Amino acid sequence: MASLIHLLLCSSLAMAMAVAANFYQDFDLTWGDGRAKILNNGQLLTLSLDRTSGSGFQSKKEFLFGKIDMQLKLVPGNSAGTVTAYYLSSQGPTHDEIDFEFLGNLTGDPYTLHTNVYTQGKGNREMQFKLWFDPTKDFHAYSVLWNPRHVIFMVDGTPIRDFKNLESRGIPFPKNQPMRIYSSLWNADDWATRGGLVKTNWNNAPFTASYRNFNADACVWSSGISSCAPRNSSSAVPAAARGWWSQELDTPSQDRMRWVQKNYMIYHYCTDLKRFPQGFPPECSMT
Repeated sequence: MASLIHLLLCSSLAMAMAVAANFYQDFDLTWGDGRAKILNNGQLLTLSLDRTSGSGFQSKKEFLFGKIDMQLKLVPGNSAGTVTAYYLSSQGPTHDEIDFEFLGNLTGDPYTLHTNVYTQGKGNREMQFKLWFDPTKDFHAYSVLWNPRHVIFMVDGTPIRDFKNLESRGIPFPKNQPMRIYSSLWNADDWATRGGLVKTNWNNAPFTASYRNFNADACVWSSGISSCAPRNSSSAVPAAARGWWSQELDTPSQDRMRWVQKNYMIYHYCTDLKRFPQGFPPECSMT
């Protein structure tokens, strides 16, 4: 009986946690003239794109480190020319940014998942993947683990990329600028699908992407102060320290990431000789 009560309490707690996040509370619809919608009492958000406009949203809060999760279901069918962008970014010419971008394709062809990391306004760190499932049939979780030592991209909990802090060797790392979460659905048929060869078919519009189950276990930045700030100056560990603060990939997780990169990675900037004829970026020889 005690076990049953414990199970019910855990189930109730899990349910409370599951419904705690609410798109009305957590995000602002920023553009699209009604094409972005919050539905189901704040539990679902949709973005749409038609010939006139796309749409987008951004988080109300800024974060400086955290574990950010969102489930997305991408535009189905012939999505060629469309881009669904989901990313964290600060502002200004020396901004930091952590990108997921989903490049649409012809019906039956896989999406391209495009990732990038900007530090101090400079990106050019693209890695691209084909997914091992159809991201239009159901919701899948796309996560960023961002702590002082790593930026780890994950899909359904499987790590696909680990951008490490190599500041000690002269490589900038995003650690000083708080970022908001952004997402947008827009037309990029000048480059998105096969380098712009396949254009958007507006007969299929409106194109719609859906979002649910947002969660941010993160340090909220407000008025120049982090919610994870130490309670006293002698403390070396954030007052709101959680498992993600010092998390890195263990051996099984590294093996899973290598499996993804071996079987599903289609582009890595550190192997593009044509792009970097004078030599690869310095981090390419350090990771």
